[in-house]
Amino acid sequence: MTGQIIVTNEGATRIITLRRPGKKNAITQDMYREMGHAIDTAQNNPNVRCIIITGGSGVFTAGDDIDHFLNADTSRPEALSNGAKFLYSLALNVKPIIAAVDGVAIGIGTVLLFHCDYVLASTAATFSAPYINLGLVPVGAASLLMPRTMGHQRAFAMLVMGRTFTAEEAQMAGFVNAVVSPGHTETEARKVAREICRLPAEAVAISRKLLRGPPEELTRRIDQEGHLFGERIRSNEAVAAFNAFAARKKR
Repeated sequence: MTGQIIVTNEGATRIITLRRPGKKNAITQDMYREMGHAIDTAQNNPNVRCIIITGGSGVFTAGDDIDHFLNADTSRPEALSNGAKFLYSLALNVKPIIAAVDGVAIGIGTVLLFHCDYVLASTAATFSAPYINLGLVPVGAASLLMPRTMGHQRAFAMLVMGRTFTAEEAQMAGFVNAVVSPGHTETEARKVAREICRLPAEAVAISRKLLRGPPEELTRRIDQEGHLFGERIRSNEAVAAFNAFAARKKR
């Protein structure tokens, strides 16, 4: 364990906390592996009825650690395999997931919310998936889930134009359930988890499965996006964008 992902069980709820405050919880491959493991090991555990994903107070996650992409050997697919496995963990998960977002949710930080079943955001939260600014394409079945949840036009604004949504805009778009005061998202998430855990477990599982549809649809889109992402990350546009990012960091 890296210590940058904290996994605790409180009653029937598993809480996955991103804890890399110095980097705004930017996600490394090790963190992806640990989060995926925490989700996977909950699947056949009858004592875990619900999962909460949180970044703590003041931030959710700034998305992928860009330094990883700058240093990774992108000619090897396995260089990004932990991220891909985490996406599969989300797609194949059968337990209700609640997200508590108190601050920025960038890239995968926004994408993973569309795999969640209930999302709480503070008024300080913002949401963006600006892959386009790096010459890249969406990941995590975002191109399937976002238009399905909030319509083509809003999904276009976020995924193709790279626009940022406020918490209120996200609630209107349908991917945030409730907006609360800063510092209160985890408390409210625990309340929602207790509410879910009091319900009949089998009925919850079956109903959730009916609502979400076949996971194979998600994994197919994850694979399709992943293939295109792998091509794009070696494109002239992406290389130029990453080089510009590296140059800005050196200033």
